[in-house]
Amino acid sequence: MDKRILSVLQRDSTLSLDALSEAVSLSRNACWRRVQQLEAAGIIKQRVTLLDPQRLNLALTVFIVIRTGRHSADWAETFRATLAQIPEITGAYRTAGDIDYILRARVPDVAAYDRLYQRLIARIDMTDVSASFVMEELKDTHELPLGYMD
Repeated sequence: MDKRILSVLQRDSTLSLDALSEAVSLSRNACWRRVQQLEAAGIIKQRVTLLDPQRLNLALTVFIVIRTGRHSADWAETFRATLAQIPEITGAYRTAGDIDYILRARVPDVAAYDRLYQRLIARIDMTDVSASFVMEELKDTHELPLGYMD
């Protein structure tokens, strides 16, 4: 039942409790209790509104690949603090292998990316920075697969 609730909420978290309970065929009170348990367990982290980047003049998605020669705690803290101050960076991942970090950014165009790049290199000491610009978005979802849930 939890998977059914989560599946529906991942698609539309604005549903009323009545609509949610109807969608999963569960009584209103039982549905409310399960949602409360999922929130208390941290499975439901937050409820958000997804915005259309095109309508916000953020048409260009950029993946930024970073290699660094420094791996100290101080460097990592400065890096994290810098990322937190740049709203165009919408995802940041530390990776294994040849690449140290991959960032995802949303900007209006290549010129805006260049300004973002200049801010990054002014604040962070990095060995190599490269970018790939998304030409076509084939899939972009925030829905997680629920088949692995216990």
